[in-house]
Amino acid sequence: MSSHSREAYKQSGVNVEEGYKAVEMMKHFVNRTHNDKVIGGLGNFSGMMRLGQYKDPVLCSGTDGVGTKLKVAFLMDQHDTVGIDLVAMCVNDILCQGAEPLFFLDYIATGRLEAEKAASLVKGVSEGCLESGMALLGGETAEMPGFYPEGEYDMAGFAVGVVEKEDLIDGLKISVGDVVIGLPSTGFHSNGYSLVRKTFFDQSGDDAEAEMKAKLEEVLPELGESLGDALIRPTKIYVREVAALKEKVEVLGMCHITGGGFYENVPRMLPKGMGMGVTFDDSKWEVPAVVKYLQKETGLSKEEMFGTFNMGMGFMAVVRPADVDTALEALEAKGFKGQVIGKINNEGQVIV
Repeated sequence: MSSHSREAYKQSGVNVEEGYKAVEMMKHFVNRTHNDKVIGGLGNFSGMMRLGQYKDPVLCSGTDGVGTKLKVAFLMDQHDTVGIDLVAMCVNDILCQGAEPLFFLDYIATGRLEAEKAASLVKGVSEGCLESGMALLGGETAEMPGFYPEGEYDMAGFAVGVVEKEDLIDGLKISVGDVVIGLPSTGFHSNGYSLVRKTFFDQSGDDAEAEMKAKLEEVLPELGESLGDALIRPTKIYVREVAALKEKVEVLGMCHITGGGFYENVPRMLPKGMGMGVTFDDSKWEVPAVVKYLQKETGLSKEEMFGTFNMGMGFMAVVRPADVDTALEALEAKGFKGQVIGKINNEGQVIV
């Protein structure tokens, strides 16, 4: 692009030079996720990756965003963790079918591109990819003047994994009496933040932004930390926990607790038309302090809370009763926590 064209484009609100700067700053974070299956690097029109040796591979894909949790990042001016959230929301979904994560693509859109902020976002994405063992294969950073409020952006991502067809986890082997092992969450993860924001810090008026920032910075005795730190904490990625389980036992079904909480997500891992449900004993685990604090502030019922949030259990795996001790030991041996939280019932519904 000629210097004259660049200047004309800049006058329209798109700073091409800032875009080039952003790409240069991102390169390190992208390259550190690449492995020997990746072909080429940044600069091609598409990302390329060898699939490897599979007899009958099934590709699993998932796409998602971070949602209105981004509003917390804007207010805190902290942008290096929401990329982890983005990866987690996608990769945790494809884990449920037993897939090995292969690669990730991200999309970032903003009204005015700031190279440092964009690089910080990609740094978070790359950290999520490293945690997941997958390559950040490509992405897009779109500058769209006038489309987003000053200082704000949106993010979306796309994860692809692979599993041998014979190893696909589809829930069809689940039987009444099988046991549900829960893997703890780090808080709200990336769901329910519209309610979280309305409850904790949505304000109006001339001093609204300052009041919201002050609320986020306030250290609350109930939490033992600031509200902002509790809310911005990244979504847990469960790749290594799932690998530890699969190495020692046959996992019959898995579930990522996202929007809709227990009642909408748990049935998705069960065999359809078999009249099965899950009975949970919520006395078996500790609900995160920030989740309990929100319930106190809103007065939401137990049913409403379990129908909206993960309630401290972000991921679940179903195993046979005979495999429970081995499964828990496998997690503990790798430094992870697991807890028996429920059993498969024949009542056709989720009961807490």
